[in-house]
Amino acid sequence: MSVRARVAGFLGVRPLVPDGAARRTVARAAKGVPALASVPDDELPERLRADGDPAAGLALVREIGRRAIGERAHDNQLLAVLGLLDGRIVQLDTGEGKTLVGALAAVLSSARGLHVTVLAANDYLARRDATWMRPLYDAAGVDVAWVDAASGAEDRRAAYAADVTYVAASELGFDTLRDRLVHDEAERVRDRREVVIVDEADSVLIDQARLPLVLAGAVDDAEPDTTMAALVASMKPGTHYAVSADGYGVTFTPAGEELIERTFGVDLYSESDGGGTLTRANLAVHAEALLTRDVDYLVRDGAVQLVDAAKGRVASLQRWPDGLQAAVEAKEGLTPSQAGEVLDSITAPELVQEFGLLCGMTGTAATAVEQFDRMYRRRVEVIPPNVPCVRTDEPLALYATRADKLRAIVERIAAAHAAGRPVLAGTPSVADSEELAALLTAADVACVVLNAKNDEAEAPIIAEAGRRGAVTVSTQLAGRGVDIRLGGTDGAARADVAELGGLLVIGTEPHAAARLDDQLRGRAGRQGDPGGSAFFASLEDDLIARHARIRPSADADGRVATAGGRAQAEHAQRVAEGTALRIYANTQEYAVVPRRQREHVLARREELLAEPEPERGVRLYFLDRAWADHLAHLAQVRDATPLRSLSGKAPVVEFNAEAVQAFEGLLSGADDDADEFLAAHPGLTDAAELGLGRPSATWTYVVRDDPFGAPLERFLRGITQRMLGRPDPDERPAVGPG
Repeated sequence: MSVRARVAGFLGVRPLVPDGAARRTVARAAKGVPALASVPDDELPERLRADGDPAAGLALVREIGRRAIGERAHDNQLLAVLGLLDGRIVQLDTGEGKTLVGALAAVLSSARGLHVTVLAANDYLARRDATWMRPLYDAAGVDVAWVDAASGAEDRRAAYAADVTYVAASELGFDTLRDRLVHDEAERVRDRREVVIVDEADSVLIDQARLPLVLAGAVDDAEPDTTMAALVASMKPGTHYAVSADGYGVTFTPAGEELIERTFGVDLYSESDGGGTLTRANLAVHAEALLTRDVDYLVRDGAVQLVDAAKGRVASLQRWPDGLQAAVEAKEGLTPSQAGEVLDSITAPELVQEFGLLCGMTGTAATAVEQFDRMYRRRVEVIPPNVPCVRTDEPLALYATRADKLRAIVERIAAAHAAGRPVLAGTPSVADSEELAALLTAADVACVVLNAKNDEAEAPIIAEAGRRGAVTVSTQLAGRGVDIRLGGTDGAARADVAELGGLLVIGTEPHAAARLDDQLRGRAGRQGDPGGSAFFASLEDDLIARHARIRPSADADGRVATAGGRAQAEHAQRVAEGTALRIYANTQEYAVVPRRQREHVLARREELLAEPEPERGVRLYFLDRAWADHLAHLAQVRDATPLRSLSGKAPVVEFNAEAVQAFEGLLSGADDDADEFLAAHPGLTDAAELGLGRPSATWTYVVRDDPFGAPLERFLRGITQRMLGRPDPDERPAVGPG
């Protein structure tokens, strides 16, 4: 168990290990397998459904898997299956067969008469795993299907009707949102919500927890705010605005405020302006100072495409809230994307909490035990590897400057490459991957780059990363779903590569979460293969510069040799993880009241679906209209509550009070509006003919929730601290050694 996992246990949340009862059940299953050798194939599914003994069930699915796909689950995989069936998040190392484990658990759940949804990290993995495991499901008499973004309504309905459905979390969320707004029960595609098995559980349940899935209806196109974007671009950092030490906030200086007021001829704090210019300016400076091209987003095909930092891919469905999205587009001189009003939204936690049983699997759960416990009340169970890991993990190499660090990384990669040892270097962003590739090329080291600009080529690139002499530079590898085999895909040179020490993983900069580093590290040493990892950092790296408070001395080559320096680097990572957890908690506080209000709205919709047409259409229209208006109002309230919080009340308390008051007459008001309309149109046969149809266009996307808070909230927090004479906690001076 890692040091971080032990610390989590000391603080009260401890990873579990398989207990004696589970091990005895697996041992009994092993004893029962020989007796199944002579049982005909078609009799195995019958026995599976007839025998409720857990050990017998494990023995049967192990035998079915061996016959159907040639894979006999080892004992530790069966322990993982039991962990899933007990509702836990199980940790299985890379290469230990998570896909098979999930399928076996799904078969056993289906044999109990339960519908199973397997949540994948993306469409590719949903389709791949369902297809890969289909022979196992067929042999067990279990229907399996998958859903992806290209699936039509009928295909989705058929897939969800299968015994086991593989689907990306985003697609499941979008289907849930569309089902909420149907005008006829027959239009729904989903039905049963009994068991959900989440693959790459930390990615889906933690990294995506703050990203609301949104169903939007079309409204008038937005106009680009190029004037404000140009003004902010002309400003000088430090003179007109200041970025906080942690990089999470930016505020205008008095000189910046004066420049804005002079340019637009307004008083930023006047009642007549109503804060409109201030909001525009804050969005523009956020886009200019806090969001970086080729790091946070790409510009491709005339559009802004967000980069998912946890996966290193273009997040094709993600966008920022409309104001910030438009500000970035104005910054880049692009035509603004279509704006929309939010019809409804849902988050990953809300989505999985609909199921009777939630469980999941990942290779990096032990360092996220606190998050799983606080966010989902799920315990983490660490499954030991079938073959002990012999990977050599070197201590973090910390350097004083980024230039020193990059020089050391290039030297290390060049030395390994000269010996023929394959190297996989992980970088935090597109820009960093391209910079390292350029340095390697200058050092006569040929390399292949995998990042958000060419992620469609990821499978062949990653598959060959274990080839002798290969050097692969990649952004984050989470959810890529491809194992790296020593010697390449054919394994012809496996023995030679193993003799050289196996795959060498190089981490070029610490991620904000330790488990992302662990995911990269875990690409080496799979299933007992030799391998090694070496991670590098510098005091100028974004994470350490934000959160570390020590500046130790360095050697002649720039390396920080003191243990205290390395400890501070690791501390910076823990601080970042704590910040992410607080952001999630804050987001959830704002979501509690709207979530309860949504339940009332959905219950009323269910009642209205039983009404005859056209009355049903009219009443649904006014109810949906009222809910969309309420959501828009809540968004404005959330931005405005910091003004009231200057009196000392917490913003979330003010928000909840306003949300409750605004909702009081929503349901009755929608009914009254419908009654009035129906009375004025007694002969109505089609509500749509009178403009009461659904939106002319709807689309789905993921909102990249603003982790820095509302622009107005950030601004007011800064001026309040100045008024009270309190220093920003992120502006405290660094503490020297000792």
